[in-house]
Amino acid sequence: MSASTAAAFFLAAGSALALNWAYFTQHQQASKLPPLSARRPLHSLLLLFSDRRWLAGFTIGIGGWVLYVAALSFGALSLVQAASAGGIGILALLVWRLGGVRLSGREWGGVGLAISGLVLLAVSLARSGTTHPFAAHASWVGVAAWMAATGVLAAAFAGPFSRLLAGGAGLGVAAGLCYAAGDVGTKAAVGGGTRLLFALPVLTAHGLGFVFLQLGFQRGGALNTAGVATLFTNAVPIAAGMVLYGDGLPTGGLGVARLLSFAAVVAGAALLTRGPGAPLDAVPAATLSAR
Repeated sequence: MSASTAAAFFLAAGSALALNWAYFTQHQQASKLPPLSARRPLHSLLLLFSDRRWLAGFTIGIGGWVLYVAALSFGALSLVQAASAGGIGILALLVWRLGGVRLSGREWGGVGLAISGLVLLAVSLARSGTTHPFAAHASWVGVAAWMAATGVLAAAFAGPFSRLLAGGAGLGVAAGLCYAAGDVGTKAAVGGGTRLLFALPVLTAHGLGFVFLQLGFQRGGALNTAGVATLFTNAVPIAAGMVLYGDGLPTGGLGVARLLSFAAVVAGAALLTRGPGAPLDAVPAATLSAR
């Protein structure tokens, strides 16, 4: 492992720790506040930023994002996202140990599948990480189209698709997709020069992700919202790294591990977002609803 790859990995791991502690803290505080509304943005922002503990979580989250951007400047997009994606395990431990919430077998199963997928992904990335320059492997149109398509899908999950999922999970998916779109654009922007024009859509995507996530915190538990958002925030840019940035699919066993990793992450997300038709209330200990 080269020095730049090691730097990218450890920066991304630090980012995951900071971001998921921030998500956990923000969820705890937002779920106790009066109802937030996108129709009253200034009032809702005032409620959030006047809560000192929520503000502390938000500040730590900004620090985590700075570490993430630094990681992207050293390593391949797929490598950075794979390291960041381990945050779902950190979040589960925080919910369980500090939040005092007993997770159901279904939720532990979802977390376990997701982490297993991430381990497989790390294995598949061990010898295939790349640091290709933007101009060689990603067109402006390709990155813009990817971000736009991801945004449309996010709107669908925040709207009609949300009824098919557990409480808050649709908004969690939407937030994750928005953050993912921002991350794909960030990889382009860190190249500097005229590519900094991607900064505006990146900030827009992250702003929408923030709105969806905070609204979701009042409708569902930390894993249904921030946990699911973490999965999509990392899985989608990994795919973008292969499609847009030339990270590629390895051959042989590493390629099989990469495909199995995506299947495991998707299965884990499916368990964590199981909709209202599932017997969620049948397991009293599993409730992660906002308090």
